Amino acid sequence: MSIRLKLGITLATLGFAGAALAQTPAAKPSRIRGDIVSLDGDVLKVHRRSGDTVSVELKPTVAVSAVKSMQLSDIKPGSFVGTAATTGTDGKLTATEVVVFPEAARGTGEGHYNWDLGPNSTMTNANVDTVVQGTSGRNLKLSYKGGSNEVTVPPNVPVVTFTPAARADLTPGKKVFVVATAASQGAYVAQRVVVEKDGVAPPM
Repeated sequence: MSIRLKLGITLATLGFAGAALAQTPAAKPSRIRGDIVSLDGDVLKVHRRSGDTVSVELKPTVAVSAVKSMQLSDIKPGSFVGTAATTGTDGKLTATEVVVFPEAARGTGEGHYNWDLGPNSTMTNANVDTVVQGTSGRNLKLSYKGGSNEVTVPPNVPVVTFTPAARADLTPGKKVFVVATAASQGAYVAQRVVVEKDGVAPPM
């Protein structure tokens, strides 16, 4: 395989992976978080955090990706990030995780919207304008089409970026994050899959 073709595949994979944090209200995707039970052919079974086990169909075109850890200091002005955060009583945002998008996925899901990671959870996909060291962590000034906000990232919050993975990584016991659409009889069809790799679980 040529280097150019390999690079094209890698960029495409990262682009699809980045879209895992995209907001698509019209499709109303389900976000499935849990542990892999099995992969039988094209059917992935996931034991969700809610306690039930669901079946997810994996089409041949579905990209599988993973995440690798980064340092908080790796976030610089000009980075494009996606950060889940909670809103405090003072209205300020505190990050619960940060994904630094590869340059190939810049602009994915840009905006600020509700998220389902926990109570009062939001997601902001935006450009980092400034990074300032604060008393509770690093304060990121973020801007996106139509708005801007500021989020504090505490030192213990996971910071990751996307990395390629394969179906061979979908093994029992691995943690997984799946964006899917509901199908018949309680089953789902995967749009994107992010799987634990090298001990790093998807925090989103």
